[in-house]
Amino acid sequence: MTAPGEAARHRPARRPTIKDIARRAGVSESAVSFALNDRPGVSRDTRARVRRVAEELGWQANSAARALSGERAGALGLVLARPAQTLGVESFFLQLVSGIQEVLSARNIALLFQVVEDLDTECALYRRWWAERRVDGVLVVDPRTEDPRPELLTALGLPAVVIGGPPAPAAAGAHPDAAAPDAAAPDAPPPDAAAQPPLATVWADDAKAMARILDHLYGLGHRRIVHVAGLPGLAHTERRIRSLRTEAARRGLDERHVHSVTTDYSDAEGAEATRRLLDAARPPTAIIYDNDVMAVAGAAVAAGRGIPVPAALSIVAWDDSALCRVTHPRLTALVRDTPGFGRLAAQELLAVLDGGPHRTVQGELPHLEARESTGPASRD
Repeated sequence: MTAPGEAARHRPARRPTIKDIARRAGVSESAVSFALNDRPGVSRDTRARVRRVAEELGWQANSAARALSGERAGALGLVLARPAQTLGVESFFLQLVSGIQEVLSARNIALLFQVVEDLDTECALYRRWWAERRVDGVLVVDPRTEDPRPELLTALGLPAVVIGGPPAPAAAGAHPDAAAPDAAAPDAPPPDAAAQPPLATVWADDAKAMARILDHLYGLGHRRIVHVAGLPGLAHTERRIRSLRTEAARRGLDERHVHSVTTDYSDAEGAEATRRLLDAARPPTAIIYDNDVMAVAGAAVAAGRGIPVPAALSIVAWDDSALCRVTHPRLTALVRDTPGFGRLAAQELLAVLDGGPHRTVQGELPHLEARESTGPASRD
């Protein structure tokens, strides 16, 4: 049986109220309300005393009450509609969130993060957050080629920044020499951005990044190159697929030997795709994987079959991580500032909330870090 004193120690602490502050400060509750909401009606000394007492008691404004009074909720939302099993080992979203949090914590703004099963559930969640005034705005990830979210968020009037940008068919095959500079270009929208609902956007030039990978592999003599892509229907997946096709055609490569296959981003599907490719009559001499996890899984499949990397098979990972750097051989990878991309997205959303325009901002272009997993194509 729990002793009375022990029960008291485990009882949740009661949150301080305006009445508690008024009693401690020796003023009326209305004076406390005026002071904490920065309204006229109390003296400077009373305002300072009330705020000092509130801080001592650890008082915080109730977010629901703030929302009902027209104030901000003090939180931004981020919803991820991805298979849950793919998130535990993929570092991209952890790095993205760390960059977002760095910006929000400086403004004492919370991040409300939720993983859902599908796009319909995500849209339903936006409607509920809007109705309950739970968030002041949302960060939208994984834009689709057919995406209902921008139109929904525009109709709701819920401020948003789309991370990844809309698909850009006209730029998908652009060669690096004709593309935008490597540095961030705030006024360089994807060519079809005007066709999208008016939401702020931060985007990365996947087409140019893919072209750089092709330049590297083609220069090493590779003519059979397969891209193990992520989820079909994602705008960045489609951009990478189109870019591979365009860059291959520009170099006169046979489309039967240079193509893409889609997966769910998991190590299991990355490994299975690798097995199928290596079982082909004329297997690829180079494979590009859309994330680090699949690249490591593919390298393990090759090692299990006695296929030396890079002597018989070159491997490139789209996203660099510690996995790519500790695997033997170390994996050639695209190195990008993912936390910086998250910071950029959070800054744009806060700027919109502060009354700024809906801009389309290009993030820094990743560079290809050539390591031991890529080498001259084998002759067969």
